[in-house]
Amino acid sequence: MKIDIEISDELMGERLDQVAVAATGATRGRVAAAIKNGLILVSGQPKKPGYRVKPGEIVSGRVESTVEPAPQAESLPLDILFEDDHIIVVNKPAGMVVHPAPGNPSKTLVNALLHHCPHLEHPGEDVPERAGIVHRLDKDTSGVLVAAKSRRAFEFLQKEFKQRRVQKVYLALAIGTLDESSGRITLPIGRHPVKRKIMAVNTERARHAETRWRVLERLDGYTLVEVELKTGRTHQIRVHFRALGYPLAGDMVYGFRRKKSIDMPRQMLHARALGFRHPWSGQRVDFIAPLPMDMAGVLEGLGCSKPL
Repeated sequence: MKIDIEISDELMGERLDQVAVAATGATRGRVAAAIKNGLILVSGQPKKPGYRVKPGEIVSGRVESTVEPAPQAESLPLDILFEDDHIIVVNKPAGMVVHPAPGNPSKTLVNALLHHCPHLEHPGEDVPERAGIVHRLDKDTSGVLVAAKSRRAFEFLQKEFKQRRVQKVYLALAIGTLDESSGRITLPIGRHPVKRKIMAVNTERARHAETRWRVLERLDGYTLVEVELKTGRTHQIRVHFRALGYPLAGDMVYGFRRKKSIDMPRQMLHARALGFRHPWSGQRVDFIAPLPMDMAGVLEGLGCSKPL
């Protein structure tokens, strides 16, 4: 993919890697590698990915294309909550990545789905590693997830998610005692300005994000909350509760740098319920994923009395 553009006044001050990503459509990682290898130049001179471009400069070069191999079907356990000719709803375990990516080429949910549904299409996107996936859960978040089995179902569900007509309810264990019984967080979320792999609130180019929560039970130094997402930003619940000063228990990225222990084997976040219109019938369907044993054990150890 080639790039050859003159920086306009509107692009003044933008990062070189961001300009190249927008111009080529390549991933930030591939663009950064091209810049570091001298394949993308600014007015004939090599620069760093974070270089701030100036009006009149010429950004030129290329990003080497790579063809990712299509994911292979793998015989992996699937906890299926519902399945028909159009959708499959699963209870994703913590520790399973949703789709293949660098560092996780196999043993993902997509690999398992391709084995269970050999004729699963790659609907909506020409990206085979995301076959049927219309929404995602973090690797260490458990819970209910729907995948499309046809292009029609994919396009319908994609629109439902985009129009925020899907109900997404989570259970989360926050560190600390929340005084209010319920609340609404509307802090915008964007990519962290320095640590590009994580998210942060109120950053440049942050997007609207809304999280609603209510307390289910206050425990010894923790608060069990039910959370409903009105938007679907990356790491939204984890970032929002961190911003409130109550990060999720076991979260090693957005937490308080506490050491991981057997009591908190992962971030205590579970996608409890998912409700949406069925892509074929148009009727509302609702699914609930049982609480996994690791999170149930943590809550039991804290003396949680509420049946979940």
